[in-house]
Amino acid sequence: MYKLMTLVDTVRIDPTLLGEDVEENVKKALKNKLEGKVDKKIGCLVAVCGVDEIGEGHILYGDGAVYYDVTFKAVMFMPENQEVIEGEILETVSFGVFVGIGPMDGLLHVSQITDEFMSYDAKNGRLIAKTGKKSLGEGDHVRARIVAVSINERDPRESKIGMTMRQTALGKLQWIEEAREKGDGKGAKPKKGGKKEENN
Repeated sequence: MYKLMTLVDTVRIDPTLLGEDVEENVKKALKNKLEGKVDKKIGCLVAVCGVDEIGEGHILYGDGAVYYDVTFKAVMFMPENQEVIEGEILETVSFGVFVGIGPMDGLLHVSQITDEFMSYDAKNGRLIAKTGKKSLGEGDHVRARIVAVSINERDPRESKIGMTMRQTALGKLQWIEEAREKGDGKGAKPKKGGKKEENN
């Protein structure tokens, strides 16, 4: 889930930048220092949006730089357990697929994709259902539910986000649309006269 948050931090402005626009230098310093960083409690900082308040600068002995305490707004991304999210498949492997969900990746284990048995087609880099009617590969868009979140702030690439698509209205977007058109119980189907009725 994306959130707009107000945060506080201290930034260092190099002495070579003194005399230039303070707010612009502070914003650049915040972006360089924080964008892409992950915090276990508040998530991944996606973008610094604006600076609300800049405190008085202070100098440390032996360092010509100026340090500012800054209050700023930032867009954060924090995957939440049970959240339904859409993403693009970035990589297919024998045990599942990695899905890009904003600035992080989630894993859809092969057992959590569909009720059908799926096998890995290494030649084409796809997972294919036993019936051959369903397949998943790089570039496909999916809707899934997050079922496990383990954030590693020291090494964000080691964070683990587990996902499932084995529920109604989840799956490859193409599968969901096909199910809706068929009216097979996975959504509402059109009734004569253009109105929709819910399947029971």
